[in-house]
Amino acid sequence: MSVKLVHTKKTNTKKTPSKTKLQKSSNLINREISWLKFNERVLEEANNPHNPLLERLRFLAIADRNLDEFYMVRVAGLKNQLELNIHHTSHDGMTPKEQLDAVNTKAKKLVAEQNKTWRKLTKELGQHGIGIVQPARLNQREKLWLKNYFSEQIFPVLTPLAVDPAHPFPFIPNDGLCFVLKVNDPEGIVHWSLIPLPRNLPRFIPIGKNGKRFLKLESVVSEFLDDLFPEFTIKDYGLFHLIRDSEMAIEEDSEDLIETFKMALQMRKQGEVIRLMVNKEISDDLLNFVVDELEIDRQDVFRVKGLLNLDDLAELILPQWAHLQFPPFTPRIHERFQAFGGNCFQAMQKSDVLLHHPYDSFRSVMDFLDQAAMDPNVLAIKQTLYRTREDSPIIKSLISAAEAGKNVTVVIELKARFDEAENIRLAEMLESAGVHVVYGFIDFKTHCKLTMVVRKEGRRIRNYLHMGTGNYNPTTAKIYTDISLFTANQELCRDASKLFNYLTGYAKPHHLEHLIISPIDMQAKLIEMIEREIELNRVTGVGRIWAKMNALVDPVIINMLYKASQAGVQIDLVVRGICCLCPGVPGLSENIRVTSIVGRFLEHSRIVCFGNGAELPSPTADVFISSADWMPRNFHSRVETLIPILNPKLKKELLEKIMSGSLRDERQSWVLQPDGNYQRLTHNKDAFSVQDYFMQPPESPDPSPSAPKPKGRKKSRLSLV
Repeated sequence: MSVKLVHTKKTNTKKTPSKTKLQKSSNLINREISWLKFNERVLEEANNPHNPLLERLRFLAIADRNLDEFYMVRVAGLKNQLELNIHHTSHDGMTPKEQLDAVNTKAKKLVAEQNKTWRKLTKELGQHGIGIVQPARLNQREKLWLKNYFSEQIFPVLTPLAVDPAHPFPFIPNDGLCFVLKVNDPEGIVHWSLIPLPRNLPRFIPIGKNGKRFLKLESVVSEFLDDLFPEFTIKDYGLFHLIRDSEMAIEEDSEDLIETFKMALQMRKQGEVIRLMVNKEISDDLLNFVVDELEIDRQDVFRVKGLLNLDDLAELILPQWAHLQFPPFTPRIHERFQAFGGNCFQAMQKSDVLLHHPYDSFRSVMDFLDQAAMDPNVLAIKQTLYRTREDSPIIKSLISAAEAGKNVTVVIELKARFDEAENIRLAEMLESAGVHVVYGFIDFKTHCKLTMVVRKEGRRIRNYLHMGTGNYNPTTAKIYTDISLFTANQELCRDASKLFNYLTGYAKPHHLEHLIISPIDMQAKLIEMIEREIELNRVTGVGRIWAKMNALVDPVIINMLYKASQAGVQIDLVVRGICCLCPGVPGLSENIRVTSIVGRFLEHSRIVCFGNGAELPSPTADVFISSADWMPRNFHSRVETLIPILNPKLKKELLEKIMSGSLRDERQSWVLQPDGNYQRLTHNKDAFSVQDYFMQPPESPDPSPSAPKPKGRKKSRLSLV
């Protein structure tokens, strides 16, 4: 299979330095600690009594999974720095060792809080007749059923593994749940053994006709350990769950990128153990055995009072208990597409269209690809894919288009973390159908989201473009808030053509008319716009910046925001996750306010607004949507887009509805304090929720008229917390 690579050494650009010195480390919040605080906010939703019970269970499972992935990647990176004797400090001044110590201390408290939450939820589930029971509590008929179930469904897939000089300690896969045992043979000789619990077995086994009682898999296995070791005596046993390093290193001189990634995925499965979680009751004897065999540090051991691997609780969120979940929500088809009978090309010829997912259906994005595949006038389709699904209608449309003879080019990012294997399968599937598959850059990730359709209309060629803040994934599009822009603006289309040439060839784009791109000039352009706002504030007394993103980490941009605040520019930021900026610090950032929205939907859209010398919202503002967060990797290690909204009506919608609503939100918002902690804005269940607002019919009144304009950092604003 041929592989096309773009060698970035020919197109690489220098990083743009700040025009002022970076602030001292004390003025930055540590990235890792900020992420853990985000996960605390997710866990708080599991304790929020205003959320339906099973949704609280879902938040708990998400928090646990988030923490696992944090250890797989971020903590693994810190440990690798120590092993390589790298002692560079983070932007906030902490060494890798200091960060590891701080992370482990905070994470252990978080794990304890997670299980405290699980015990609380267990009681509330019991009030609805839903419970986790022990085998000893079953009646005789149920015990007989369980014995048959174990014999037929569980016993055949379990594999006890001896550990002795002739049988080395076996490999336990990442995210593995495993028993460790000490047993005596008939002669009284002590033996060690392991029983890995296969991931393809259900963690929670329903019992009884009403389907409300469950047995834990580990409880069932422990009940029948004697069946696994006949004639042996079980002296001691315990349970552990481990997490391995899941970072991947790809060599720049790889001749076949697909094969290189396949090998790297295999190596990931065998990564170093970076965290071991054990049940609190495990004996020191068993624990010492596992720790010594895995060769891990004691600080990486977490004793858990409760359930290991809470991520599996998602199995209990079943359709028959819909009354314990969020009410169903059906996304709407945008009125512009409805007006043209769903014909995307006709709608885009008339005007640009802006969708706000998941409130506006992702179906329109899929229709755009499907119609392009079937339209005999379409000559070519170009698309970037970062995360999607093998069974996605988008993949089917691309294959149909290629089979119909259209020129289809897809840039697939193999380095999309934890989706690498899926993307390899997609690449091979698309190539076999005749799609031109390009894997982009070796040392950059292609993270921008765009699709361009080239269509012949009479004697002219016209381009149609979709650009967005989210992935082409119909599953996550139901739960992530994102922005989609459909446009036939030929200036933007020309820019997109140059960007695709950059991704598929060697041509660095020059003379772009509107589009701003990383790694070329996005950071520099943002700095220019912040400095312009500073100058406008000096001249007019009005400087305003609104921005919404997932993460704010880049110290250069943070330094510029501090500079703008010191110059009197009023800055309102909605940062869902990591934020390394300290707001509200006198003399530094007293004009900056940072909130985080954590709710039913994952806030994922990136929006940037500059007042341009006027109060926001304003028709003269400069408004952008983006695929990029404000992180060093997004500016220097990824291909990203910053997309201007040129249509006045769409600009107004973004400013007066989406951004104003996000800034006005109270019910799901947390306010970042100068010390790096977050405080919930309100516990009032009737307070304004931006997510609830957008789930209402589109004729609902705008959120902005009754919302206070986020001008300065008035005490009344901060006193709400």
